[in-house]
Amino acid sequence: MDSKPGQSSPFPDGRTAGGSPGEAKARWRRSLIDKRQALPDRLWRNDQLQRVMRVWLVNRPDAVIGAYWPIKGEFDPLPALFRWQEAGLEEDAQGQQRHRRIGLPVINKIDKTLTFHTWYPGCPMEEDAYGIPKPKDTEVVQPTLIFVPCVGYGPGGYRLGYGGGFYDRTLATLAPRPFTVGLGYDFAFLPELRPEPHDMPLDAILVDTGVAWPVD
Repeated sequence: MDSKPGQSSPFPDGRTAGGSPGEAKARWRRSLIDKRQALPDRLWRNDQLQRVMRVWLVNRPDAVIGAYWPIKGEFDPLPALFRWQEAGLEEDAQGQQRHRRIGLPVINKIDKTLTFHTWYPGCPMEEDAYGIPKPKDTEVVQPTLIFVPCVGYGPGGYRLGYGGGFYDRTLATLAPRPFTVGLGYDFAFLPELRPEPHDMPLDAILVDTGVAWPVD
């Protein structure tokens, strides 16, 4: 990864974030979002991560996968998931079809958790309170695998998000807990990122150069 020790970092002068954990995360967050939104090689990186996703999904048994609508320069997982969904339309021995579904998150305004609603290309959409598109009046689904956007990521599978805590609160309420996979770019590795008590590690992290977590 090009942001491991001795390589590039969100702080090109080599300084650390300093301050409290919250202050450090805020600085990292601003720096990484700015870099992500200005990527000159975005199309190439996105193509690489699409490939990583498709290969990683080949042996997964999931029928319902949760994802997200990309904002602020995030990687878009939906093209790879649509191909995964199409691949599931294969007839089994009884002539039935395996129907794979994709869900996008909708924020519960009361408890600030997420529910996942069916999404498909051309699905009617509306903006939520944060201005993020969400499926309109579609079925609620229960993903067994959730792809989570990463602003940054660190050792042990920990993720730097936007600070809202939506995914951590949601995962704390789900039983059984779905398999969680972070998606991001390799330059967003933060070797000094340390978890806070409420942080939950991801089960895997995929970036444009391959599987970043777990480490073999």
